[in-house]
Amino acid sequence: MTTVESATDTKQMTIVAAIQNALDIALGLDERVIILGEDIADPIGGVMKATKGLSTKHGLDRVRATPIVEQTIIGTAVGAALGGYRPVAEIMFMDFLCQAMDQIINHAAKSRYMSGGHSPAPIVVRAMIGDSKFGAQHSQALEGWFMHTPGLKVVMPSNPYDTKGLLLSAIFDDDPVIFIENMGMSYSIKGEVPTGDYRVPLGEASVLREGSDITLITYGAEVHPSMAAAQALEGEISVEVIDLRSLVPLDISTCVRSVSETKRAIVVHGSTEFCGPGAEVATQLTDRLFGTLDVPVARHGATYTPVPFSQQLHSTPTEESIIAAIRTLRQRDAVGQHPESI
Repeated sequence: MTTVESATDTKQMTIVAAIQNALDIALGLDERVIILGEDIADPIGGVMKATKGLSTKHGLDRVRATPIVEQTIIGTAVGAALGGYRPVAEIMFMDFLCQAMDQIINHAAKSRYMSGGHSPAPIVVRAMIGDSKFGAQHSQALEGWFMHTPGLKVVMPSNPYDTKGLLLSAIFDDDPVIFIENMGMSYSIKGEVPTGDYRVPLGEASVLREGSDITLITYGAEVHPSMAAAQALEGEISVEVIDLRSLVPLDISTCVRSVSETKRAIVVHGSTEFCGPGAEVATQLTDRLFGTLDVPVARHGATYTPVPFSQQLHSTPTEESIIAAIRTLRQRDAVGQHPESI
């Protein structure tokens, strides 16, 4: 369940507009909120225009363009956070977080623990998963790396409403948050968004569609082909769809409640299936529901390859591949969970 505060008026927004609106509200609410990143100041306003107009409105001392040095962007954000600020650091593409792993993993994530709770690092790192047309070095979904690090929170919204509410929650959270966006959804996904301040709590999944035969657990961009697959199978297979929204904290309770009813589950995500987030979700479900499942929890993620440049080579789940995965799981159930018999 989401918490909405003083947000009665709504407006049709893209995900980019929702981000811009959230940042504008945060800057207005708390003078300790600052934003830094490459090209984020006017007139450019960021690579996706998510900060357009904010430096003009709030000043260049609070919305500051930086050199192209990711280590410095995140290192400065960590230092500012330790000094009492709430920095939002924009990294153009998620792949570029590799340049700042020491600052994220060894400093931001560990500061609260190493200081006995006295020195939290309340930073938000906004990073975008690019479209495959930008090639293998600009299109990686690396959320599993950060899920593995104690001290970090990891958020991946799928729609404008959740994007704004989750971003505001992240900015005012006292822990460092990796906030992951997807270029493919930036302008293509629209929805009604409250214009005022509201928060979507971190760690609460959303049941987008109810069903009785199988549960699809997903997040981020893969929510949309998952919903399309569920719709396409209506009348044949009843599919429940859960949008995790945040990966850390992970709302496993909502998943358990659903799968305890459907007895079957597939975890769908855009990161590689091998060692991907689905492995953790599947294991936790199996630990809690072993003996009650009709078939083992399945995973359907990206192929274990660098992201292909060709638009004809689909490395991430599609509506068609998700439908195939659902039918395969049902078939495994029908033959007694023995995939070699299929």
